[in-house]
Amino acid sequence: MSTPRPVVAAAGQPGEPRPGEAAVLMSHPVSRPAELPVSPAHGISVVVPVYQGETTLPALVDEILALAPERLTPDGHLRRITEILLVHDNGPDASDAVIRDLEARHELVRGVWLSRNFGQHAATLAGMASTGGDWIATIDEDGQHDPAYLDSMLDTAMREQAALVYAKPTNAAPHGPFRNAASKGAKIVLRTVMGGGDASQFQSYRLVLGDVGRSVSAYAGSGVYLDVAIGWITRRITTSPVELREEGGRQSGYSLRKLLSHFWKMVLTSGTRGLRLVSVLGIALAAVGLLFALYVVISAVAGTQLAAGWSSTIVVVLLSSGAILFSLGVVAEYVGVAVNMAMGRPSYLIVSDPGRGPLGRRRPHDS
Repeated sequence: MSTPRPVVAAAGQPGEPRPGEAAVLMSHPVSRPAELPVSPAHGISVVVPVYQGETTLPALVDEILALAPERLTPDGHLRRITEILLVHDNGPDASDAVIRDLEARHELVRGVWLSRNFGQHAATLAGMASTGGDWIATIDEDGQHDPAYLDSMLDTAMREQAALVYAKPTNAAPHGPFRNAASKGAKIVLRTVMGGGDASQFQSYRLVLGDVGRSVSAYAGSGVYLDVAIGWITRRITTSPVELREEGGRQSGYSLRKLLSHFWKMVLTSGTRGLRLVSVLGIALAAVGLLFALYVVISAVAGTQLAAGWSSTIVVVLLSSGAILFSLGVVAEYVGVAVNMAMGRPSYLIVSDPGRGPLGRRRPHDS
C-alpha cells in the first residue's frame, strides 16, 4: 500500500505554502507549546534540624504525620508530605535515640546523621541536600512552628509564583523582649547598611523550591549564612502569616555569644558593601582635608591668623587618612572577590523550566 502524500494547495493563495515549502514543513513540523503539568500532588520534604529535640521531637513528628496524606490546600492545590528528615546535629541530649525510634516506627521518617555539631544552618543544608521533594519545608524541632501552616505557605508560593516563602509571625517570638528587639535591630542593620537583602524576612520556618534548596546545599561553602545564600540565586521571595507557639518548655540553645556569632556570620556573608564603606570613608576624609586646606589658604589670603602648625597638621592627617582608607578599600574589594569564590557564590545557576515544575502545576479543578 502506498503512503498517502500530503495535499499541497496551489501557490499564491493567502496563508498557503508556496511551491517547495511543503517538504520543509513536513520535515520540520511546527512545535506546539507543551501542556502544563496538571493534578500531580506537590511533594513536600520536611527537614528538621535536631539539636535538643529529645522531649519535643515525637509530638512534632506526630503533627507532621497527621498532615502527610494527600489533601487539597485551601486554594485547591493537591499536596502531600513525602518524607520527614531529622538531621541529628549531635546535641547534648538523647535526640539520637528518639530519631532511631521514630525511624523504626514511621516509614516517612528518615534520620540524617552529622559527624559532629555543625550548627543549625549547616544541619539544615545537610537535610536539604538529602531531600527529593518538589518543595522543601524547614521547621524547628522545638514545636514553635505549627506544620499546619504548610498548606497556606504553599498557596502563597503558587499565588505569587515565589521560589521561597518565609513564615511571617503575627505575634512576638517567645524569646523575651530584649532578644526580640536585638534580633529586629540586627536585621535592620544588615538590610540598610550591609545590603544583605531584606533580612527582616529571614525565618527558620520556610518553604523553598526543591531545586533551589538542593542547589544551595551543593555550592554553599562553610560558614555561609543560609538565607543570604538562597538570596544569591532567587529574588522570587515572599512571606506568609503564621502564629508562633511556645518552645515546648525547653531552654534555647542560643547563648549571647552564639547569637552574636550568628549576626556576625550574616554580616560577613552578606556581600562586599561593608568593604566599600571603607573606601567611601577614605574619600570622605580626603574631601574634608581638601576643604580644610582651601579654608587655610583663604584665611591666609584674608589675613586671618591661625595657630601655627595646627592647620597644616590637620590637613596632612585628613589627606593621609583618606588615602590610606581608600587604598585599604580597594585592596578589600579584591579580597572580597576571593571571599565570594571561597563561600561558593555562583556566577549563575541553571534550574528547570519554572513553568513545567511545581510552580506551573494547575489545580485539579482547573484542568
